[in-house]
Amino acid sequence: MHKYNQTANFLNPGATNIRIQKWVVFIGFLLLICKFGAYLLTNSNAILTDALESIVNVVAGGIGLYSLQLSAKPRDADHPYGHGKIEFISASIEGTMVLFAGLIIIGRAVYSFFYPHALLDLDIGIFIILITAIVNFAMGWICVRQGSKSSSLALTASGEHLKSDAYSSIGIIAALILIYITGYQVFDNVIAIAMGAFISVTGYHVLRRAIAGIMDEADYDLLRKIISQLDQKRKETWVDLHNMRVIKYGMVVHIDCHLTVPWYFSVRDAHEVVSSVDDSIRKDLENPVELFIHTDACIPPEQCSICTMKDCEVRQAPLQKKVEWNLETSLQNKRHGIN
Repeated sequence: MHKYNQTANFLNPGATNIRIQKWVVFIGFLLLICKFGAYLLTNSNAILTDALESIVNVVAGGIGLYSLQLSAKPRDADHPYGHGKIEFISASIEGTMVLFAGLIIIGRAVYSFFYPHALLDLDIGIFIILITAIVNFAMGWICVRQGSKSSSLALTASGEHLKSDAYSSIGIIAALILIYITGYQVFDNVIAIAMGAFISVTGYHVLRRAIAGIMDEADYDLLRKIISQLDQKRKETWVDLHNMRVIKYGMVVHIDCHLTVPWYFSVRDAHEVVSSVDDSIRKDLENPVELFIHTDACIPPEQCSICTMKDCEVRQAPLQKKVEWNLETSLQNKRHGIN
């Protein structure tokens, strides 16, 4: 069994994520004040929906900040795999809050169809919401970019939330302009319902991704990338690869697999083979990696038929077929060979 730990490499990305999330919370609080000010000026139901979502932004931002600070802590005796999984819990809370915020917005808008109210000072409200939309989109873009780069679901969830808030604000602005021009205030409720539905769908997707992480759902895109790169770089001594599994805890990628090596290799020889696989994976992934490779001895003559070693002095059968490493072959928990 070979183990590699690259904990030190994720300290800087973690610090960057925390710094960005602090800005998300601070700016979110300022925008919350601006939006409620715009609502008090205009009495617009659509602007109220935007302000209500900002409450979610601030609360969820605080939860996300806590999760990022906790996930950046080094592993300890009680948490041998680190604290990264807290990000999935944080994202699930945020996704749930966004989902219910959208439903509340829809309910409020439907209520206003039956109990309408007059709108005031729409021009000032439009200007305020436009500024908040620009700021939210910029912060959301930064969060998603950094979250994708560091594989931080908590930061990505914050970014997606802020971007969805910006999109809903743009829709609200369009409705307010339409109301301002035509005088038909019914558009205020119609656009609020549409934005509420959009926000609910966004919350559902964030929640779905978080649950997938908590359940250790297989990341087939990442698996396909790792397996394909190993297949392209494979050496003769890498006889077979199987039982490949990948789990992500925050920014750290944990990889388990079984690697078949020639049966007559010494422990030192096998270790050198494993180290070459280790180096190959770490060069291709930006994330910190913890790799566990279990070495199996090849079984002649069954596996001689798939072994590409040209100078093997104990070969008992000729090479018949080189097994391609892909999702279908490498995820199986069995050695490959030709009977």
